[in-house]
Amino acid sequence: MTPIIEIARDAKFEAAHWLPNVPPGHRCANLHGHTYRLTVICQGPLLEDKGWVADFGDLKDALAPLIKTLDHHLLNDYVTNPTCENMLIWLWDKISLPGLVEIRLRETDTSWATYRGEATP
Repeated sequence: MTPIIEIARDAKFEAAHWLPNVPPGHRCANLHGHTYRLTVICQGPLLEDKGWVADFGDLKDALAPLIKTLDHHLLNDYVTNPTCENMLIWLWDKISLPGLVEIRLRETDTSWATYRGEATP
């Protein structure tokens, strides 16, 4: 029986945003920036001849154009209300990786969200 394993790759980018739908006076209504960390998680069978599910370098290469697009840019240029949650949905549609099962986006060291591609109810 071939084991099914999850692998993950992190990528960081610096970006600015503001949230247009927060109440007046909310600090996120102001333009500000974050060091974001995107994690992609893929699942697949262990390729016994190689000893891996996929080459981590291939994951890095697949994410590179997207990270280049976002790094040191204004997220509001891509997503109207760029909350962490809305960014995840936008990112999911842009990431093409075999076996992709989950993505996570950290806005800070202590705040993050996860998306698994489920349809909205």
